[in-house]
Amino acid sequence: MDEQNQKLPEGIVIRFRDCFSVRYIQSASLFCRLGYELEKEYATTGTLSAEQRLRHEAFILNAIFSSVAFLESTINELWSDAADNAYFFSDEKNEALLQAVGEKWKNENYFDRTPLPNKYQKILEIGEKPLFEENDPDYSGIKDLIGIRNYLMHYRREWIVIQTDRTPGAHAETHAEKFERLLKNRFDENPLAPQNLPFFPDRCLGHGCAEWAVTTSLSFTDRFFRNLGLPAPYEGIRDELATR
Repeated sequence: MDEQNQKLPEGIVIRFRDCFSVRYIQSASLFCRLGYELEKEYATTGTLSAEQRLRHEAFILNAIFSSVAFLESTINELWSDAADNAYFFSDEKNEALLQAVGEKWKNENYFDRTPLPNKYQKILEIGEKPLFEENDPDYSGIKDLIGIRNYLMHYRREWIVIQTDRTPGAHAETHAEKFERLLKNRFDENPLAPQNLPFFPDRCLGHGCAEWAVTTSLSFTDRFFRNLGLPAPYEGIRDELATR
């Protein structure tokens, strides 16, 4: 009898848990590398086809989306695994922590509508570990990254001002101006965008931004798990997370 067609005996239940956080960070890293390859080709040839430019934009946008999806799923997987007693890497040292995290997960008022960065802070709080400072580069970095993702995901059109009075209070700050203030000089600008275009989105959304999204996300979660004394779920695939 073909083994593939054999049926399980009645009463046998097979359960498994997926780990989408790993898939998301793998995807973000892959998109980042693909965007880099196109920018490298452009640096050599000085030209890209319309199709290649579209691919570049898709790779960069999806690297950003996948990086934030990684942050979201990482913390939710930790919460839910602790609640279901399904954290397979625990030992006596962190058993009490995971039990406390699981109990808090079951209390919807504790985390419901909690902003993503604060979910990480709450677990550190439960574990009586130092919280991230608001001005910590990794913590402020993921907050800015989440801000970009939220703007792009829930996009509403607005006027983009090329030249304006920079006097404070001269006009309401646009999203484009906000992102320029927060992100300019943090990473290399998009070499495919002419310099006369606005910083955001055109000159911002290149490989430099995608790479910053991936490395900042990983740096933040590395420190988070290290502070808790727990292994990072992506530890076994680090060699797959190159950004160029």
